[in-house]
Amino acid sequence: MSCAPFVPSDPEVVKRMLEMAEVGPRDIVYDLGCGDGRILFMAVERFGAKKAVGYELNEDLYLKLLREIERRRLQERIKVVHGDLFKADISEATVITLYLTGDANNQLRTKLRKEARNGTRIVSHDFDILGLKPARKEAFGRFLFLNKHALYLFVAGTNVET
Repeated sequence: MSCAPFVPSDPEVVKRMLEMAEVGPRDIVYDLGCGDGRILFMAVERFGAKKAVGYELNEDLYLKLLREIERRRLQERIKVVHGDLFKADISEATVITLYLTGDANNQLRTKLRKEARNGTRIVSHDFDILGLKPARKEAFGRFLFLNKHALYLFVAGTNVET
């Protein structure tokens, strides 16, 4: 089941998401619905994450991403799974990134609460997770008087239900 159309995130948004999560060399970053892998690449190449894992259902995106991982010689640090993000094993993640629809985020809520380790930072681009209180919310980018993006940071095990 597709949780969102592929809409690539602006590199500045990706950077800010990883900054909000304070990604560093000890982190294992999971991107659920990883698209072209831009979050995975930035996490390991620019933020020095130990490892990055992506889940992608679209076969064309998945195959292109595999080729790009190989081209950049990052097979030891980036893994991509062609599969359903609702079946993802997220137990080793220290950071989880999301750019899905609001409905998909809400469907993931139970999985995140049950399976994410305490302290795992979860950053969602544009969509909140109903029932969970973000540790931080940030408006990002401006167009005239409107914010272009919203970023939400949740911390597993600390977010009380609203």
